[in-house]
Amino acid sequence: MRTAYSVETVRTAERELMARLPEGALMQRAAAGLAAACADVLGRVYGSRVVLLVGSGDNGGDALYAGARLARRGAGVTALLLAPERTHAGGLAALRRAGGGTVAGGDGFHGTARELIRRADLVVDGIVGIGGKGGLRPDAAPLAEFAADSRAVVVAVDLPSGVEADTGEVRGPAVRADLTVTFGTHKPGLLIDPAREYAGSVRLVDIGLDLPDTAELEALQHVDVAARLPAPGAESDKYRRGVVGIAAGSARYPGAAVLAVSGALRGGAGAVRYVGPAADAVISRFPETLVSDLGPARAGRVQAWVVGPGAGDDASAVAEVLEAEVPVLVDADGLRLADRDTVRGRTAPTLLTPHAGEAAALLGVSRESVEGARLASVRELAARYGATVLLKGSTTLVADPGGGAVRVNPTGTAWLATAGSGDVLSGLAGSLLASGLSALDAGSVGAYLHGLAGRLAAEGAPVGAHDVAEAVRDAWRDVMG
Repeated sequence: MRTAYSVETVRTAERELMARLPEGALMQRAAAGLAAACADVLGRVYGSRVVLLVGSGDNGGDALYAGARLARRGAGVTALLLAPERTHAGGLAALRRAGGGTVAGGDGFHGTARELIRRADLVVDGIVGIGGKGGLRPDAAPLAEFAADSRAVVVAVDLPSGVEADTGEVRGPAVRADLTVTFGTHKPGLLIDPAREYAGSVRLVDIGLDLPDTAELEALQHVDVAARLPAPGAESDKYRRGVVGIAAGSARYPGAAVLAVSGALRGGAGAVRYVGPAADAVISRFPETLVSDLGPARAGRVQAWVVGPGAGDDASAVAEVLEAEVPVLVDADGLRLADRDTVRGRTAPTLLTPHAGEAAALLGVSRESVEGARLASVRELAARYGATVLLKGSTTLVADPGGGAVRVNPTGTAWLATAGSGDVLSGLAGSLLASGLSALDAGSVGAYLHGLAGRLAAEGAPVGAHDVAEAVRDAWRDVMG
């Protein structure tokens, strides 16, 4: 499982390690890993042109020491010093000994910087470290613009300057990197949009940090998902495998019910029970579905419910489902119709699955506020509703109400932004709930399979939600493979 830790946790681990190492050894480890990554990017180091963007902190020191290593291998290295009087002294001396040059801030600095960056093969961003807040300062922001406009490959040190490490927020100008070389562990901002899109590819360099068991973020990998997927045994029948109830659809939106059922049928439960006005559409597409017209409370035994997709204004079905003493997934219209106090008062697990617009409505803020602060938003929703929350989007996050590590989904494709895709995810995750997974696991495993199915179905071309549902089986096989 990939993990990410907060700045405070990383700083503590660094201090503890530095106390056991010779002075400067930790920075040399980081610089060695950074230089190796830069060499890989360049391919041919000798004769290449490298520009270092150097701030006043340790990130600037890492860049300078890495630049010295590249200079000793024949690269032409120039450091642009944003704060000459506060530049890391040891790193600066090492670069100069290796034959590297420097340009100090002052009159004409930005003009010289523009020209050097324009001709560079590689730009190394060492402006601000992981403690940076609020975007780049006015004197540094033009350097990020010059790098973005150049043909150079941009490599960020630890994380791109101007993004916030703990939150993934970007509050002003920031460097856009092609590659980020991060040390010791991932930082949350490297895994969460909008900051994630500034990071490019991420390369982790192990520097020997001793980190706690509980992280800020964790991202499932294939092996983690495989370990959580339900598998029938020799004694299994459809009821032992779990029955998921789907209360969805309406006369206006029968397709939402069909798509939710399609996801549920591929999620590992033994049977799918449908309740709602779209029964004819569901049966015609999936005759194996158990259909009832008696309402959720009298539909028969289920181990979990999914309610809300395409429900319109049917608040009664939502209220009935929330009274059930089994896990419940609430999506789409159900999020608007669910009473918050009722959700908080439930004793069985509840999983809410909003997209950014729905989350904004529940929190009483703008959609832009949610998209700009996804981690804070998912945690706040989980706390307010006393429920597990799966916040859908470019970075899908799953948070438990009691705190702990937030799950970030590493799979997916932009082609999943299509009508009905969320209905498929709801059915899939609901089926996993019925199979016995916790709300956190059902949400994160469902999102992983759904994202992987989207990739497999799309292969770089547009897809419909039904294509994603059909590809879930291939995603399941790929994970187990």
